[in-house]
Amino acid sequence: MVVVKSRNEKNIASERSLLDELDLMSCMDGIPHGILIMDSSQRVVVMNRYLEALVGYDRGDVCGVKAGFVLRCNFQQRNNPFDEVILSGKSAVLEGDIINQGRKKIPVRFTLSALVPSPESVAGVLVVVEDISLLKDLDEKAHGFPGLNRVIGQSSKMMELFDLLPMVARTDASVLITGETGTGKDFIAEAIHKASKRAKHSFIKVNCGALPETLLESELFGHVRGAFTGADRDKPGLFRLAEGGTIFLTEIGDLPLPLQVKLLTVLDDKEFFPVGGSKKVLVDVRIIAATHRDLASYVKQGKFREDLFYRLNVLCLHLPSLRERGDDVRLLLDHFLRDFCRRLEKNISGFSASVISRLSSYHYPGNVRELRNVVEYAVNMCQGGIVEMEHLPAAILAEKKDDAVLPYPSEETGSERSAPPVAVPQPSPPDGPQGWKEMEKKMILDALVKARGKRTRAAELLGWGRSTLWRKIKTYGLT
Repeated sequence: MVVVKSRNEKNIASERSLLDELDLMSCMDGIPHGILIMDSSQRVVVMNRYLEALVGYDRGDVCGVKAGFVLRCNFQQRNNPFDEVILSGKSAVLEGDIINQGRKKIPVRFTLSALVPSPESVAGVLVVVEDISLLKDLDEKAHGFPGLNRVIGQSSKMMELFDLLPMVARTDASVLITGETGTGKDFIAEAIHKASKRAKHSFIKVNCGALPETLLESELFGHVRGAFTGADRDKPGLFRLAEGGTIFLTEIGDLPLPLQVKLLTVLDDKEFFPVGGSKKVLVDVRIIAATHRDLASYVKQGKFREDLFYRLNVLCLHLPSLRERGDDVRLLLDHFLRDFCRRLEKNISGFSASVISRLSSYHYPGNVRELRNVVEYAVNMCQGGIVEMEHLPAAILAEKKDDAVLPYPSEETGSERSAPPVAVPQPSPPDGPQGWKEMEKKMILDALVKARGKRTRAAELLGWGRSTLWRKIKTYGLT
């Protein structure tokens, strides 16, 4: 027992000696992000070499200068987050632009952390500045495709999708877009239309599950006068209104079987009979369909025609769920925050670190649509300059962290199970008490083996951000 104590004391003494020898500036210069420490008066105490190169100012010259003159940020004119962090003693993460000495605008991400030596006082703020200009360039490249200004994403799966869209837009073939509810299938369909040669004509969206069969047939194909009670005049129908353009059939899995036959005729012959009509109508329309259901399973169950499935599934695009998109959550949070702050005329500079952590680990069964609603709620509730935990909806706060990953959906939901990462085999749904945790733990181990222990590569295989993988490794004790 005495020997153990002696060893512990030796280790502590050794660690203290090492800390005394370490040079703070050398440590800061080794970090591949800009680092600045300011005092409670917002004057620069020290900054590292990376930030020196980024802003173009010599660190020896800026010591004691107001941080706002060094980090000339666009948010300074609206709401100074440095003040709020110093006053609250909390942290914040936000994005903005800085103007360097050469008057070049650089998009950056700020992580602000209060330096609190005692509960009663804040000594200053640690500012981490991450240059995200490369991400912005990729974003602009992706959004160079017409119509993609409404689709935000930098994850590998979204970039693969963006690469496919120009090729899809150049053809007239039918397109089937799959993905869970709220992933943005309608935005992708509209983007394809706007980039195609049909862009000057109409883009008409039809929800196949919103109307009963009789009304839906009339809406799609039109009717002639006297076809049924109340039909006092001819109606052209949406297919004729979309002449030369694109018709988008969302929730195609809910289309009744009799109408599936008629739609198949349109795909094959480019013609149809209006309800009650005896004369065929020729149409030149491109069809894009979308569904959150597993149509292949529906075909086996006799709920969807096999021939129609293959005619629609000429080109297939799958939209990943938000859970598969890793750090895209951060991009979407910032995008929606700016959007709602502009609409509601509020000066909210960002989210607290705890909010970022919570929203990054939430499973989002409603995907991007749900995330948008969460941010809208938070912006409405927030009366200060930073979104805090109390501004989040009750459902987000009530969810346990153990439920951060959505389990396999039941057949009653009708939702399509997300495709697993290509390089990592995903196990079958659990039958016993094993549960999702054990399955996820096995997936992580398989990915680490596949990546030969390289965590960055393993995170890519799993479709996660590196920080997400690190957190789960720690949670499951895999270190």
